[in-house]
Amino acid sequence: MTQTAPPSFAPASAIPSSWLYESFRIANEREREHPGQIKLHVGEPAFGPPDSVAKEFADAVIDGRARYIDVQGLPELRERLTGKLDTVNRVDTEPARLFVTPGSCQGLSALMRSLVHAGAEILMPEIHWPVHLQQALLAGFRPVFYQLDEHFAPDPESIRRVAGPATRVLLLNTPSNPTGAVADLPLQQALYEIADQHGWQIISDEAYEDFAFSGPHHSIAALERARPAAQRLVNSVFTFSKGPAMTGYRLGYVAVSRPETAAAMRSVQESCIIAPNAPVQYAGLAALDASGALAGNHDFVRGNRDTALAPLVEEGLLPALPGGGWYAMADVSSTGLTGEEFAAELMDRHDVVVVPGSGFSARPEFAPDGTLLPLVPGGAASGLVRIAFCVDREQLTTGVERLVELVREKRQG
Repeated sequence: MTQTAPPSFAPASAIPSSWLYESFRIANEREREHPGQIKLHVGEPAFGPPDSVAKEFADAVIDGRARYIDVQGLPELRERLTGKLDTVNRVDTEPARLFVTPGSCQGLSALMRSLVHAGAEILMPEIHWPVHLQQALLAGFRPVFYQLDEHFAPDPESIRRVAGPATRVLLLNTPSNPTGAVADLPLQQALYEIADQHGWQIISDEAYEDFAFSGPHHSIAALERARPAAQRLVNSVFTFSKGPAMTGYRLGYVAVSRPETAAAMRSVQESCIIAPNAPVQYAGLAALDASGALAGNHDFVRGNRDTALAPLVEEGLLPALPGGGWYAMADVSSTGLTGEEFAAELMDRHDVVVVPGSGFSARPEFAPDGTLLPLVPGGAASGLVRIAFCVDREQLTTGVERLVELVREKRQG
């Protein structure tokens, strides 16, 4: 009897590091010889968390508040976050359905593992955060991509077209990384209705909730406040990395839709983290007490957007200023270069680091037996580059000027 040989590699080995990581690595390696690089490739803001955050973190360590805790997080932090979601986001939840996580990234990964079924498909935007794609593939989802409109917002009709009988989850990200698109309330209502009609769960990544510029931020879970928890659709994911600028602390939280999702996620979290970091959660409590800093951080990033990014719109590289978030996707295809080629030349000749767009639109392919083939960049964002505009304003202004200068040079031939 002939036996089938096992695969020569694990599925995870077909998923490469993202262009985000590669840009980060290349810039760091280049730093020794080019210490004056302008770094517009990473969302590391020019501002930091309130001083009370570091103090509370250190005090927790010194005081011995660094022991194992509940897998869902500190009860007092979950209570505070439940109140914040109710008053700020209009999201109705309870501590039993709220999870404190080591950053929203880990929370998203755990959530996908809690929602996946054999053969399930997840609907994702055609231009997406690469980590979302990595997470979906590692969880076992088959990604299907929906189109975006001229402002990079989700296209409801495209979602209807690409959905199929295996669709189980709709992924939304507003304000968006990498495009800065914001889904307004009418669009969210349309998207919710589609998911409700088909019985899908929704994953709503709201990392940039404090940086909506074209209008107020709306949490899609607010649309189902009056619905019984057992019938809800929306799983909302948040982070302390953006508004309070706690990037390296790694603290996030997830409000899951239903009690059975919470039960599944408890098992997932127990298996991979045992319990979230205790001292950083006390730091999170301090951040909630210093929420007044959010307005200043919002104003700083908005000021960067309004002043430093205006030349990109004037040059035709952006259709409009981003509606929110920390990033903009500039279209450099008029230069005749791909995003990779343009980013490489901008770095080598002008010491400005941006991220090539093709890593934000990669589409996985599968062999006939369902095996994931090696993932390669490409697709809808191949002629774009991502720019982080949460950084130092002077550096941002200079970096954008150099980018526009290179575009003009290439257009002139």
